[in-house]
Amino acid sequence: MKLGIVGLPNVGKSTLFNAVTKAGAQAANYPFCTIDPNIGVVSVPDNRLKVLQKMYQSKSLVPTTINFYDIAGLVKGASKGEGLGNKFLSHIREVSAILHVVRCFDDPDVTHVDGSVDPMRDVETINLELIFSDMEAIDKKMERLTKQVKSDKSLKSHVATLTMVKEELEQGRSVRELNLDEKEQEVIKDLNLLSSKPVIYVANVNEDYITNEDLSNEYLVQLEEIAAKEGSSIVKVCAKIEAEISELDEIEKALFLDDLGISFSGLDKLIHTSYDLLGLITFLTAGPQEVRAWTIKKGTKAPQAAGKIHTDFERGFIKAEVIHYDDLISAGNPIAAKEKGLTRLEGKDYIVKDGDIILFRFNV
Repeated sequence: MKLGIVGLPNVGKSTLFNAVTKAGAQAANYPFCTIDPNIGVVSVPDNRLKVLQKMYQSKSLVPTTINFYDIAGLVKGASKGEGLGNKFLSHIREVSAILHVVRCFDDPDVTHVDGSVDPMRDVETINLELIFSDMEAIDKKMERLTKQVKSDKSLKSHVATLTMVKEELEQGRSVRELNLDEKEQEVIKDLNLLSSKPVIYVANVNEDYITNEDLSNEYLVQLEEIAAKEGSSIVKVCAKIEAEISELDEIEKALFLDDLGISFSGLDKLIHTSYDLLGLITFLTAGPQEVRAWTIKKGTKAPQAAGKIHTDFERGFIKAEVIHYDDLISAGNPIAAKEKGLTRLEGKDYIVKDGDIILFRFNV
């Protein structure tokens, strides 16, 4: 899974990126300090893995991962090259979803590129730049197709689709808001349009608003209204707190969160929200060599899940020996689980569930 982090300069993007990836991306109080895209690989926290490693006495533990892409702050005119924005936007065309970081705090020591904090204006600035960039991509494809349609009349429908999508973009509507059918989606698929990607709004707030849910924050209220109108998700984080947490080990992290009176870090919330947004689940494999987590789409059947491990597993799929994590824990160990009939054999039509521990049987 790839997530692209966008936002205006100085909203806390790189601070957040540093915190969740510990990659040490430059974070400074001036625009465009992030020139090239920073890419960080983050292990997805999953307490089940350590439990299984101890139970199976596995030599290694391999969590599933997420790639975070942090690009420079965007400004008005980014799609036309302002602040080198065009170059930056191209870096996130391949991501699965966009994390749109929005500043929801006042701090006279941290400059705002537009002179004041205004989530509604800030969100509109970024959204319009993504739309403008998409319009440019559509124009280029339409130019090619218009020449090709002279010899291939079937491409007329493609031009019509692109024209329709561009007209909607010109009205300020993102592609994700359009109710496109399969054929229309296929026409624009290769463009990886930025405004077609699902969005999670990340409200960067002061520490007080993390530890006290009752405090009023007019900026946060504005962003919540925007997210609700779009049907988008919103996650509240404090980038400064996340930076502190990133320096702690697991025990220290738990104590720190407990002192703050919160159960999950902002990173944990972001990952869980991203999984839900993209319809992802995790299945597990366990044995003496390793315990490992695998990410798949909800609704994936057993052979395709096997293919996530190796194409031979899918090609020669016979059966899947499955036990759910909760059932294994209740039984106490794999042998007891089998004796209680909690381990079962599933065929090619079995839909894998989150938390399934699977041993694939195959023959090639």
